[in-house]
Amino acid sequence: MFISTAYAQTAPAAAAEGGLQSSLMSMLPIVLMFVVLYFIMIRPQMKKQKEHRSMVEALAKGDEVVTVGGMLGRVSSVGDNQLGLEIASGVEVQIQRHAVAQVLPKGTLK
Repeated sequence: MFISTAYAQTAPAAAAEGGLQSSLMSMLPIVLMFVVLYFIMIRPQMKKQKEHRSMVEALAKGDEVVTVGGMLGRVSSVGDNQLGLEIASGVEVQIQRHAVAQVLPKGTLK
């Protein structure tokens, strides 16, 4: 009286194939979004970091530089992690190597 009739489902194998294909197709936009993100944001940032690292490693005495704080000066001494930066005649400050933002062309500072 309260028990309803149960019917068996047909063709479960065909439903499984369609389900796998639809799940792969639903993941495709997410995968494509990560690929685009890699080529637009991550790869250029890694390239910029590599260029900055090579610039900092190549610093030598006498180079004219700009720090990330905006100070301009001439490198007077080079250490492992620090630089001596002459910002005026007789005024020398110690900065960390990675704080150098840009190397200026020779003769920029007078």
